[in-house]
Amino acid sequence: MQEQDDGLLQARLLNGNAADQHLDWQAIDQWTPEAGVLWVHLDFTHQRAREWLTRESGLDPLVSDALVADETRPRCAPLAGGLLLSLRGVNSNPGEDPEDMVALRLFTDGKRIISTRRRKLLPVLDIARELDAGKGPRTPGEWLAALTRGLVERMSDIVESMEDRLDATEESLLAESRQELRMQLLELRREAIMLRRYLNPQREALNRLMAEPAEWLSANDRLHLREAGDKVTRHVEDLDAIRDRGVVASEELASRLAEQMNLRMYVLSLIAGLFLPLGFLTGLLGINVGGIPGAENPWGFAAVVLLLSLIALLQYWLFRHKRWM
Repeated sequence: MQEQDDGLLQARLLNGNAADQHLDWQAIDQWTPEAGVLWVHLDFTHQRAREWLTRESGLDPLVSDALVADETRPRCAPLAGGLLLSLRGVNSNPGEDPEDMVALRLFTDGKRIISTRRRKLLPVLDIARELDAGKGPRTPGEWLAALTRGLVERMSDIVESMEDRLDATEESLLAESRQELRMQLLELRREAIMLRRYLNPQREALNRLMAEPAEWLSANDRLHLREAGDKVTRHVEDLDAIRDRGVVASEELASRLAEQMNLRMYVLSLIAGLFLPLGFLTGLLGINVGGIPGAENPWGFAAVVLLLSLIALLQYWLFRHKRWM
């Protein structure tokens, strides 16, 4: 698989010929439409790749600027006689968060496909592997269908994983209310919000792509794109459900934690109520002045303990009678 320091990641002819699977800059410059559909995949952070896009590719300046834009949102727009697309895929790179989605920018006019990225996107690598095996796409429509299918499949894995994690968190919530469950629910809601932020406009971009009257999009290609759009729609609905379930679970957890706290405060209040009169009496009898009753009586201490016990029993009966405990 091709990957160079000058930003040229893939340069291929979509003709099924193994000899045309890895082209260099010179072969790209010599390409003609008669040779077949050309796919050029670049890392636009490299200066050589940016120079080729802006000076040698023959692209409209609006297109080349869009292909090297730092910040993008999913969209599909007819431009300069072709289609400009910006799509997002889940970040499957090691050590990265899946919800930190990777952007892929591409332009096609039916004769060539020029795609750019900053970070690796696995569905693009899957297409390259299929081409290496001689089973890859042969037209821009098939290439787009393969790309969207790969993006959706990896999104499906992440959404299903989030649903499983939410199910496990809800099960733990029913079994035991713990403070750390709150952080798990907040993390799930954050991931759902970040994924939905890009999936919703990506759904609109795919719908726009299917509606484009491009001759190089066959009926079969549109069918695959429609299926990918439907799956993205379901993922958006699943993320909405995950977000709503997370809110309900968070409210239930907060209610249970508040109930536990109220119960503890209630017990402490009862204990304080029981000892309040006892503490008053012992404090009154403990002052260092003359005339304390029973100070000279050998049974004085026993009498005070008996009196305090009777008062405690009376309070207990009163609390039970008023159903305070």
